[in-house]
Amino acid sequence: MPMFRVRDEYRRAHLAIAALFLFLGFQYATWVSRLPALRTRLGLGEAEIGLLLMVCGIGAAVSFPLVTVLMKRLGSRLLSVLSALALAAVLLALPVAPSYPVTLLVVFCDGVAVGCLNVAMNAQGAALELAHGRTAMSRLHATFSGGSLLAALLASLVNAFTTSLQVHFGVAAALLLLVLGLARPGLLTDDRQPAAADVPADAPADARANAPAGPKRRGLTLPSRVTVWMGLAMVFGTVTEGAMNDWSALYLRDAVHAAPSLAPLGIAVVSVMMVLARLFADGWRTRFGDGRIVRTGSLLAGSGLALALLAGGLVPTLLGFACVGVGVAAVTPCVYVAAARQGADALSLVAAMGTTGLLAGPAVIGFIANGSGLTWGMGAVAASAAIVSLCATQIRWPSLTDAPAAPAPAPIPATEAVPTDA
Repeated sequence: MPMFRVRDEYRRAHLAIAALFLFLGFQYATWVSRLPALRTRLGLGEAEIGLLLMVCGIGAAVSFPLVTVLMKRLGSRLLSVLSALALAAVLLALPVAPSYPVTLLVVFCDGVAVGCLNVAMNAQGAALELAHGRTAMSRLHATFSGGSLLAALLASLVNAFTTSLQVHFGVAAALLLLVLGLARPGLLTDDRQPAAADVPADAPADARANAPAGPKRRGLTLPSRVTVWMGLAMVFGTVTEGAMNDWSALYLRDAVHAAPSLAPLGIAVVSVMMVLARLFADGWRTRFGDGRIVRTGSLLAGSGLALALLAGGLVPTLLGFACVGVGVAAVTPCVYVAAARQGADALSLVAAMGTTGLLAGPAVIGFIANGSGLTWGMGAVAASAAIVSLCATQIRWPSLTDAPAAPAPAPIPATEAVPTDA
C-alpha cells in the first residue's frame, strides 16, 4: 500500500540518499553484532574472527579499481542499487555458509560491496549538494550511525524470540530490501561532475582548479596533488576515528585506572558527540566553509586530546575524547564532498585510503602502545588529528557557489513515482 509522497525534490532526494547511508550502517552492524553466534556455529577462535574482520576490510580497500570502472559505466544511482542488493544477499548467505573458507569468501564479497556502496552513496550526496546548493553530507553520515543503532536494537529484539541466525539475517535482509525499494525512485539520476570546460571563464580560480578535466577519460589516471592531500587527510582522519573506537576503553581502564564499569564511557562519549556534531555540521559548513571546519575541527581534536593526556584523570580524559568526537565529525563528510568534485577516480581513491586508515590505524597505534605505553599510543592519535589540519591547508575546498549547479535530475517516470501521502 502506498505510504509516502514527498513532493519537494531536494527533500525527496535527501531522504533517499540518507536511506543508503542507513542501509550500510544497518547491514554491517547486523552481521558484526552476531559474531559470537557465527564463531560458535563454525567453531572459530579469536584469530579466525580477527581474520574474518580483516578480510572484510581488505575487500573494501582493494575495491578501488573496480569501483572506479563501475562508477564511470553505471553511475552512482545504479551502482548504489546493485551494491545494496549484493549486501542484502551477503546477509542471506552468511548463516548458511558451510565452512570457514566459504565464510571468508562471503565476507570478502561483503567488503567489496561495502566499498562500492560507500563511494556511490557519497557521490550521490555530493551531487545533491551541488544540484541544490545546500549542505547535506554531514547529516547523511550521521544517518549511518543511526543505521548501526537500529541494527543493534533489532538484534536484541530477535534474540528475545529466537537465536537462529537465519531468522535474524532473513528479517534484516527483508527490511533492507524494503528500505532500498522505497529509496530507489528518489535517487539522483544525473550525478555528472562539472568539467573544467563547464566552468565559466570569469569563475573564481579555485572553481576551475577544483573541476575535473572531464568525464571522457577511461581507465585509471594518476591522482592530482590536491587528490593526494585529500587522501592523506582521509587516512589520518579515519586513523583518529578508528583508534578512538578501538583504544579509548583500554586507555581509560589501564592508563587512567577508571573502574571497569566506566571504561565503555570513552567510546560512548566519542560516538555521541560525533553524531550530535554531524547533525549540526551542515549549518556550520554553510556559515564558515568546509576548509575552516576541517582545519579548526581537527586542530580541536588533536589539541584537546593532547591536553587531556597531559592532565590525566577521568574527567579531563572524557573532555578530551569529547573534543575528538566534535572535531573529527565533519572531516570525512567534507573530504568526500571535495573528492567527489574531482571526479570518480578521486572519490574512489580517497574512499579506499580512508578504508586503509580504518584498517591499519588501530594496529599501528597498538604497536606504539606496546612499545611505549598507551599514553604514547593515544598521543599518536592526537598527532594524527593535527596532521589532518595540516593537510587541510593544502586543499582547495569547494563551496556551493564555485561551479554551476549540475543539471537537474531527469523527471521521475510515473511508474517510479513515490507513493502518495499517508
